[in-house]
Amino acid sequence: MDYGGFELRVLIIGSGGREHALAWKLAADPGVNKIYSIPGNGGLRELADCRDLPLEPTALARFAVKEKIDLTIVGPEKPLVDGIVDVFEERGLLIFGPNKAAAQLEGSKSFAKTIMNKYQVPTARTRIFTDFEDALKYANGEELPLVIKADGLAGGKGVIIAESQTEVESALRDCFLEKRFGAAGEKVLIEEFLIGQEVSLLSFCDGNKILPMVPAQDYKRVDDDDQGLNTGGMGSYSPVPVVTEQVYASVVDTIVKPTIKGLAAEGIIYRGVLYAGVILTTDGPKVLEFNVRFGDPETQSIIPRLKSDLSEILLATAQHDLGGIELAWHDEKCVSIVLSSAGYPQKPQVGYEITGLREAAALDRSEEHTSELQSH
Repeated sequence: MDYGGFELRVLIIGSGGREHALAWKLAADPGVNKIYSIPGNGGLRELADCRDLPLEPTALARFAVKEKIDLTIVGPEKPLVDGIVDVFEERGLLIFGPNKAAAQLEGSKSFAKTIMNKYQVPTARTRIFTDFEDALKYANGEELPLVIKADGLAGGKGVIIAESQTEVESALRDCFLEKRFGAAGEKVLIEEFLIGQEVSLLSFCDGNKILPMVPAQDYKRVDDDDQGLNTGGMGSYSPVPVVTEQVYASVVDTIVKPTIKGLAAEGIIYRGVLYAGVILTTDGPKVLEFNVRFGDPETQSIIPRLKSDLSEILLATAQHDLGGIELAWHDEKCVSIVLSSAGYPQKPQVGYEITGLREAAALDRSEEHTSELQSH
């Protein structure tokens, strides 16, 4: 790609495996000159200049100006919901991600439900509550299991699948009375429980053109055999055998496109990545959740499969100019696995050093070596 005679200085906001995957891919792009990350992590330090600064939009914008950043990429949802894109654009800074109005799609599940219901995007039957007693009374008359969701951001931990009335009451108490999720739990959604395979479809959107990526499937329960509490994701893989060409087209046509068009009809132009968390029911694909950024851990199994230059795609998206871009993918399969500390997701034990990364990176990943390892 012609970058207009200069090489990109890129800033990645975030500190997780998602940001590491993005940096790993960007570091291989010939048009990228330097990568910064705030705050970054131990793995990212191998690829980026990491700076420990607060994730506050104005402070980040000052850093971008000072370091002459050409493109900023936002990993986590909170800065997007806080309006980092608006702050950057007011200063003429190029940034990849949706603005504050569009970020409501993840920041408020009730807002997302309103959009879906208004524009006929298939999703679970839902009731929204702001009072414990009202919510409990409604739930007591519904068929179990039920899905209890805190309305706002809860770090991927505000969704409870309640299989008994005791679990329903406990989840509602956590939200309304115990304030476990803070302001995020002041409004609560109670949804019907949908049955089917869950898949994630991420799409680049420039406000007009939509470029869907290859699908991924994550697994959210913290314990083996799909047991334990829900998390933000314990790993993912791509491709997803259950997603046929027909299913893929259905998700794009009935979910992604009408959502982007519906937002536009509301005066909200969506730019960045739209993450559709979808369940494949016997009635067709339905939305479980929307995220407004690269998914974690799905990004770790999708981005390694991307053959195209990521920097070209991100830049074109931020500039409202995906028109000439096509995505190319490697055929190889990819799996990501999350290793978590004891106590996760409620009270994880933190501060442990991860070792052995260089040794792992040096391993021969050929089939012959894999077979040899298995034989021992």
